[in-house]
Amino acid sequence: MLIYKKIFFQLVLTVIFTGFFSIVSAEDPPKVLIFGDSLIHGYGLPQTDGFVNQMQSFLNKENQKIELINGGVSGDTTAGGLARINWSLTPGVAGALIVLGGNDMLRGIDPVSSKSNLEGILQILVKERKVVILAGMQSSNNFGSDYKNKFDQMYTELAQKYDLIFYPNFLKSLFDSDTGRIRLELLQEDGIHPNAEGVERIVRDLAPRFLDLISEIKAKP
Repeated sequence: MLIYKKIFFQLVLTVIFTGFFSIVSAEDPPKVLIFGDSLIHGYGLPQTDGFVNQMQSFLNKENQKIELINGGVSGDTTAGGLARINWSLTPGVAGALIVLGGNDMLRGIDPVSSKSNLEGILQILVKERKVVILAGMQSSNNFGSDYKNKFDQMYTELAQKYDLIFYPNFLKSLFDSDTGRIRLELLQEDGIHPNAEGVERIVRDLAPRFLDLISEIKAKP
């Protein structure tokens, strides 16, 4: 008799704790994966000044209950991103910001290959019903106009094909609107990566798209 009472008591506790943790899990904020290269990882900056932390601070001030996950890997290419996207989608991830392609361009990788890799990433996210912002990059003229056109256009074409929230140029806010030249005072000493002020400008300009992402996440059934 005592054995049966003990088993019954254990079953009751299991039900109670299972229900409790389900409630806690249901109240956890949605997660958004910030997936990219050194621009996302926060190369050369204190953690608090990196893109993910600055965007998280902005969202906190806006009372948006969203948890951002830093999925940036310095030096990563679109091929590297495709190789790791599946295991980067941890439980609770409801959306993603994709910032990849800069290292492909710096290495002169064929835009056809880069586009295929990006599309592979997007297909996985769309299949998993994640809300996505695709942030584009702009190629330099080092590899000629044909390369630049193919590289720049691949982002637009993919955003339209998969009906994504689109931000055409992740580094747009670092450029002078009058001269079209990048503002060196917004870069680190390497002349490539944004400094803390540069990141702040990127966050500010990208924020409306990010709020659209959150709205879509909240609207999903």
